[in-house]
Amino acid sequence: RDEVPEVAFSWRRGQRPAHALGHFRFFQMCSPVHSAALPCLGLILLLWSQGPGVQGQEFRFGPCRVEGVVLQELWEAFWDMKDVVQAQDNVTSVRLLRKEILQNVSEAESCYFIHSLLKFYLNTIFKNYHAKAVKFRILRSFSTLANNFAVIMSKLRPRQENEMFSISENARRRFLLFQGAFKQLDREAALTKAFGEMDILLTWMQKFYQP
Repeated sequence: RDEVPEVAFSWRRGQRPAHALGHFRFFQMCSPVHSAALPCLGLILLLWSQGPGVQGQEFRFGPCRVEGVVLQELWEAFWDMKDVVQAQDNVTSVRLLRKEILQNVSEAESCYFIHSLLKFYLNTIFKNYHAKAVKFRILRSFSTLANNFAVIMSKLRPRQENEMFSISENARRRFLLFQGAFKQLDREAALTKAFGEMDILLTWMQKFYQP
């Protein structure tokens, strides 16, 4: 497994801003994560909009921009559960988010690709990993990641014009490589591996983040 450097945080390890704790408490009311519609998403977004603003911090996936998400908060949530989740991964010879999937993604392509990835993570991985998150007592970190991913996906608006077809198809091919590798594994093993590879996903997303 590639070594992923830990980023510096603006608060002490284990400490979270008040608005992050609010998201966690609210997600508990909505858990488990549901299907594509995500019934509680509207309420999560309402709560999010009432929290403190995040000035000058945004994801820029080509023309798709997402404000109001603090990347440090996602890393903090992942590092809090990293050891527990990755210890359950017994299929060390397989990697879902392979280099050929994540390398050389153009800015125009990135919006389509991250939209497909986050939709899959929310509708398949988070939805089916919730019981394990409760069992392993990592629900707080699980909820922080799920809420943030839901917010990011809700703000992505991939263009559907005909001239963007080849770009969207390239992104789709990348996603299908990931999805195909996921389906080749036993379902429980695939869920665990996908969740454990969140550091790989966050490292890739970080390339499109403007602090």
